[in-house]
Formats: sequence, C-alpha cells, structure tokens
Amino acid sequence: MDNTILRKLFLGFIHIHVLHHAQEEPIYGSWMLEELHGHGYEISAGTLYPILHGMEKDGLLSKSDVNVNGKIRKYYRTTEKGNHVLNEARAKAYELFKEIK
Repeated sequence: MDNTILRKLFLGFIHIHVLHHAQEEPIYGSWMLEELHGHGYEISAGTLYPILHGMEKDGLLSKSDVNVNGKIRKYYRTTEKGNHVLNEARAKAYELFKEIK
C-alpha cells in the first residue's frame, strides 16, 4: 500500500484526535506524540508541531505558556471554534463508521 496515501488520510484523523484531547484537558506536544504513537500513528515532532501551530492559526486551538521546572511548555486547548469543528467531525465520523463497518 502506498504510505503517502495513508499518511494523507491519517492526517485528518490526527487533527480530530488532537481536538478531542485538547477539549478534555490542556495538551502539550510531547504528550500528544506519545498518545498518537499509542494508537499506532507513526508521526514525528516535525509533523505534529506544525499541525498544532496551524490549528492555532486557524483558531481551533489556543495556546498558553506554562513554566514547568524552569522550561516553558506550550499547552493547547480547544477554542469555541475548535469545539464546534470537533462536534461536526464527530457527527461525520459517526455516520461514516456506521456505513463502512
């Protein structure tokens, strides 16, 4: 199977996964990488961080800087727009999964 095609498909899933967790609680990049790896996604920091920055730029996530043991960690939460997009994505995903299962 062509990994490029799967990668394009899974990038959408990754965005939804990020929104899901950022809605539940503040997330940060290295934690999100571990979470995604735990679900079998082969994603690097060089892929994830531009996704997070893009989602922030698009108004889906808000970022806050927190000092953790002398280092600044960037935490992300969903915005109102991000919550709306996640709810729409959940509804579409539910319909799709009912159809393809």
